[in-house]
Amino acid sequence: MPTQLDYYEVLGIARDASEADVKRAYRKLAMKHHPDRNPGDAEAEAKFKESAEAYEVLSDANKRQMYDQYGHAGLKGTSGHDFSHMDAGDIFSMFEDIFGGGGGQFGGQRRRRGRQGPQRGYDLQTQAEISLEDVAEGIEREIEFTRQDLCESCKGSGAAPGAEPISCVSCGGAGQVAQSGLGGMFRMVTACPACNGEGKVVKDKCKTCVGDGRQPKKRVLNVKIPAGIHDGQAIRVPGEGEPGAKGGPHGDLHVVVRVKDHSLFTREDDHLILKMPISFTQAALGATLDVPVINGQHEVTIKPGSQHGDLIRASGKGLPNLRGGRNGDLVIVLLIEVPTKLTGKQEDLLREFAETEDRDVMPHSQGFWDKIKSYIS
Repeated sequence: MPTQLDYYEVLGIARDASEADVKRAYRKLAMKHHPDRNPGDAEAEAKFKESAEAYEVLSDANKRQMYDQYGHAGLKGTSGHDFSHMDAGDIFSMFEDIFGGGGGQFGGQRRRRGRQGPQRGYDLQTQAEISLEDVAEGIEREIEFTRQDLCESCKGSGAAPGAEPISCVSCGGAGQVAQSGLGGMFRMVTACPACNGEGKVVKDKCKTCVGDGRQPKKRVLNVKIPAGIHDGQAIRVPGEGEPGAKGGPHGDLHVVVRVKDHSLFTREDDHLILKMPISFTQAALGATLDVPVINGQHEVTIKPGSQHGDLIRASGKGLPNLRGGRNGDLVIVLLIEVPTKLTGKQEDLLREFAETEDRDVMPHSQGFWDKIKSYIS
């Protein structure tokens, strides 16, 4: 299972950090690791997106409370943006209030051009937990999540019925403002903070969404999870992300699959590992046993003289390959158990057996004790 991020460590803050501390730490890291400042640096881009993921959780009071109490398990079933698939400029635009209206020099031109026409909505990410038996057979799982949908009252405009957005007085409808720096030596053009770069503002706001144009809406979908899927893999559901701006298409929903630990089996690729205890008499004399396989049973033969740690391979009794469909194997690891309590009859029989033991038929044992004698003599 992939290592999960500690969001406090990602932002470099204490667990009791204030809302302002969270915002300050994220802004510093986002500016430091932005891909435009680190061209071609995959590690910097990954850190940039990790910090955005951490900020989205820790800046939300409800999500932070659940994360503090239950860790990542507390966030299961909640939807969040899939930052790993998002463009850096889009991430900046999500949190542009932190960066003085659009992030300044980073990706600003790309976003301003995009605002002239329809924009694709943001991708979302949620989780689905399944069992190893589900992996073997495949399953259709009901997924419930919440996304920001267009307000039904104003159809996303943010304006009250009959009202229309007006030109922004701060930028004159341009969507951009210029700021001077270093004594007027240069000018930096950024998205207008008053209208968020849209060029228009809503004066008579919709009462349903209070001018935001969007409302949280619960969605329920049936998602097919294919047999053979691995923990941490994601299923993309096209068009189930957030709606785009200016009539743009919805983003996608990425359902990350989490496979629960199994009480009997351990998974290695498409193979299953089963550690099976047997008695020393079964190991010595051999036996035929019914052993559990995923969703059933299978008969295996233990050869006489089997040793602790020996492997028995049941071909095709593992998990199906996600792409090829061919099943892996079940590998049974023999664990010989020595009884801790014996009846009187069992002890007499073992003592009788011990008297018949011949060192000549136990070369490994003989070699060990010969070495002991030579060492102490």
